[in-house]
Amino acid sequence: MNIGIFGGTFDPIHLGHVALARAARERFELSRVLFVPTGVPPLKPHAPGASYFHRYAMVALATREEKSFVPSLVEAPTTGPGTAIKGAKRDTSGANYTIDTVRRLKENLKSSDRLFFIVGIDAFNDISKWREPEALLRLCDFIVASRPGYSLADVANALPEKLRPAASVTRPFAKQSAKGDVMLNGVSVHLLDGVSQNISATEIRKAIAAKRPLKKLLDTAVADYIKKMQLY
Repeated sequence: MNIGIFGGTFDPIHLGHVALARAARERFELSRVLFVPTGVPPLKPHAPGASYFHRYAMVALATREEKSFVPSLVEAPTTGPGTAIKGAKRDTSGANYTIDTVRRLKENLKSSDRLFFIVGIDAFNDISKWREPEALLRLCDFIVASRPGYSLADVANALPEKLRPAASVTRPFAKQSAKGDVMLNGVSVHLLDGVSQNISATEIRKAIAAKRPLKKLLDTAVADYIKKMQLY
């Protein structure tokens, strides 16, 4: 079974996120896509604007009509004895690391299941800064949402140093758009082009504060939830 893992702060989840998950599901025949709201993002200097459980609720609303989309509580915080959620990270003092999340998810999957981690190309560009990036890249395939301005060389050069090909190898690909598959040193990176949308959570939060229309940015139920809960 092919299973997608889509992690992110989802602060809030928007139509671009859902479109990417649909495209990944169709191209790679994913039986399920697990949406994993991040508890504490390690590479972002500021805490999310909405609490974990508000972000989880918005993910559940945005994916409610897709049977193969599954909101996951694997990074849900715990608040004390007796409140732990099965599969949740128990240490609430530190950040949630993708490598730990993937390992926990694999514990409950069959050995024959194949994992695909879904991520945008901007986030993938920092993959070498993630915890244990070499191990992570070998634990699962990566589906990277490409966008104009990135080349195949950029993708290869983003890899951790131990996996990165020599400059002489990547140089010829500097003018080739980030499309297709990159298979290097036991690592599989699949470039998914044509699905990147000019939507960002930061701009959405600004639009909410300015009381601008959200119809083209958010699922209606998510927009209603934000209004009801007075988020952002």
